Amino acid sequence: MFPGEPPNDPRMDPFGRHIDYLRISVTDRCNERCLYCMPEGYKGWAQRADHLTADEIVRIVESATELGFRKFRLTGGEPLVRADIVEIARRVWELPGVGTLGLSTNGLLLKDLAAPLKQAGVRSVNISLDTMDAAAYQKLTGGRIETALAGIHAAADAGFEVVKLNCVLLRGVNEDQIARLAAFGASLGMPVRFIELMPLAPGGPIDERHFLPVREAMRMLAVDDALDPAPDQRPGHGPARYFRLRRSGALVGFIGSVTCADFCTDCNKLRLTADGKLRPCLGRHGEIDLIPALRSGTAAGHGITAAFHEAIANKPENHSFAEDFEVLRPMTAIGG
Repeated sequence: MFPGEPPNDPRMDPFGRHIDYLRISVTDRCNERCLYCMPEGYKGWAQRADHLTADEIVRIVESATELGFRKFRLTGGEPLVRADIVEIARRVWELPGVGTLGLSTNGLLLKDLAAPLKQAGVRSVNISLDTMDAAAYQKLTGGRIETALAGIHAAADAGFEVVKLNCVLLRGVNEDQIARLAAFGASLGMPVRFIELMPLAPGGPIDERHFLPVREAMRMLAVDDALDPAPDQRPGHGPARYFRLRRSGALVGFIGSVTCADFCTDCNKLRLTADGKLRPCLGRHGEIDLIPALRSGTAAGHGITAAFHEAIANKPENHSFAEDFEVLRPMTAIGG
């Protein structure tokens, strides 16, 4: 499916990057409908019954650890809508070789699940929060900000090693919220990461007109408080570049997924979609179907390992978001 030959070291991609991080989408279902993530009318989950079981997810992670993968993150859709999410987290964390386990969520179900997830082994949590305005939050996500905030506070109380807040920058929607979000994060000791809009929800009301580059967001924050680089700060394993607001002490990160020319230089991840596809890059097409290997009997383990080798050997140097990228699957179907 992909061009290229396997490198000498199967853990190293053709550009010298050590691949040891797997993001696992456990579902493409979600209890919100964020306008930049899920196209209007999307019902991919209703069209197939081939989503991975908990057993299959664990088998894939086990194969990944045998190759040297150490970092794992459970994503969606919204991963907490799976009734067995705590079981999945526990079983993944208990596998030999798993070094860290993270979770990405919108927070709506965290009030009741934060403590069980922490006990199951989740070490870090990323929570989406694009605005502090209740009406804007409802319009953008379809959810209630009060519920999300309750989940954020529960995460703070649960004692995770790291809790980060993620804000997708949207011109005309939330640029007036940037300073407010930074202050809110600082009040809870949580870094806030500002992320450029990626073209992954075609046909929706959010499009290129709403693109707001991270450098512009940085200038907005610097109007009232100096931004000091914080290169020693890197909570988690993401691509954000961190700064500290000098007066408030707030820690903020910026993810220039579209405008930063070297954004992909240190990329160390593969993605597993909810329907069992191994994807080397979020911003380029090409997927390896693991379902045949998973469901073919005794040779399944070898087939999964071979798929990982193929994905790593054919990982592209960079994404193609700035090259008229054509969306074949929206973000909710790929995994956040």
